[in-house]
Amino acid sequence: MYVVKSPLADADLKTVAEALQGALVDLVDLSLVAKQIHWNVVGPRFRSIHLQLDEVVASARTHSDTVAERASALGVPPDGRAASVASGSAIKATPAGWIKDTDAVRTMVEALGAVIVRMRERVDATGEPDAVSQDIFISITADLEKHHWMFQAESA
Repeated sequence: MYVVKSPLADADLKTVAEALQGALVDLVDLSLVAKQIHWNVVGPRFRSIHLQLDEVVASARTHSDTVAERASALGVPPDGRAASVASGSAIKATPAGWIKDTDAVRTMVEALGAVIVRMRERVDATGEPDAVSQDIFISITADLEKHHWMFQAESA
């Protein structure tokens, strides 16, 4: 049953729906990972990293909402449930407990890198079937690459 009917052909919709769902779980997990580290980071650079992590959280939450609403606009129900995020994310599990500032930076570089690789794949996959979704993925990728650069610069 369709509540919202997509203008895309079924095969194109399948490709785009998979890309949107994958992006949603990656972005939700990225926001959770960054917030977990935000609460637990310790060390001489605590404050700057603590604040920088909130910027990532805000970006990831904004982008996850954009992705979920794009899916809904195409008639695809977005799935941001905890089990879906846990099973579908590209991000490695974050260790529990306090995390040294240098480890926090390294963990964020890895997490952002993993999500960026998959976002670039989604840019490629959606170019032909849906340029609108591709444009969203391009914008998200650019923003995530900015955060990635800034965390890499922290560890130089």
